[in-house]
Amino acid sequence: MTKLDDRATNRTRTAAQRDPGAAPPPDPGLRRRSMWQRIRRDRVLLLMGLPGVALLLGFHYLPLLGNLIAFQEYLPFVPLGRSPWVGVENFSVIFDGDPEFLRALGNTLLITLVQVVFVFPAPIILALMLNSLLSERIKQVVQSVLYLPHFLSWVIVVAVFQQILGGSGLVNNAIRAAGGDAIDFLGNPNGFIALLTSQVIWKDTGWATILFLAVLSQIDASLYEAAKMDGASRWRQLWHVTLPGMRGIIILLLILRLGDSLTVGFEQILLQQQAVGRAASEVLDTYVYNNGVLGGQWGVAAAVGLVKGVVGVLLVLGANKLAHVFGEAGVYQKEAK
Repeated sequence: MTKLDDRATNRTRTAAQRDPGAAPPPDPGLRRRSMWQRIRRDRVLLLMGLPGVALLLGFHYLPLLGNLIAFQEYLPFVPLGRSPWVGVENFSVIFDGDPEFLRALGNTLLITLVQVVFVFPAPIILALMLNSLLSERIKQVVQSVLYLPHFLSWVIVVAVFQQILGGSGLVNNAIRAAGGDAIDFLGNPNGFIALLTSQVIWKDTGWATILFLAVLSQIDASLYEAAKMDGASRWRQLWHVTLPGMRGIIILLLILRLGDSLTVGFEQILLQQQAVGRAASEVLDTYVYNNGVLGGQWGVAAAVGLVKGVVGVLLVLGANKLAHVFGEAGVYQKEAK
């Protein structure tokens, strides 16, 4: 036994002598043995989780070191720590209000607002509609069909929309056959946000219903029976039983969505940027790509990306605090004292 264990044992005996009726404090040695016992017991699960942890560290945490570029005049052929340090000079595009940056920020916020209003509620509405189906077989078939677009890459999704809405697509061919003029759906800057929103809804709404359907299946059926006995209509049951039962997961997903509020689909927009022009389609992610990778302004691009990440974290923390104020669990809860 080490000296540390001896001191802990003496403190335990002293406390027991002062208050014989008090519960003895935990033994540090027992706590250590218990931890190793749990590790030994769950060793298979821990080994299974190691590849995921390695991927998380390698692709999410290790690249955080690259944020040093934001404070350097970075040169790609020079090691990371040896490029000249310039302090916060790269952040001048943010502080001084660079017009190109402000345009990208404005487009990002507008697209985020539109998608929160139209995209976020879409899986909730779809889950409620699927839950109302009486036939489980029909429900499973519909769910399987709705899940499929999620597994398609954005390259395929954009190609599908081009085949439907492009100049030689199905819609324009039908318009020409009816004697009308073709409509430029994909190259119209004024309709670009609507195009993005419709693509996101078509691709991801079905997959996003999984969580909401799982929550709906956990709502106590006796609540609906009690509401029926009280004479509540289906709309009243929806408002007073279903939506309160979904409130926790809705708030959680909304908080997480706020964390990604400045990330609005880099690949989706980049694939269609040439058709509508950068003025209408430039967002913060494409701004970083166009100015960093293509323009060679590595420090400026890293500075914008760093600020975007910090703002996302602050939004999550603030929204989570607000959820605690209204009595919701949020992303995490404070430990009870």
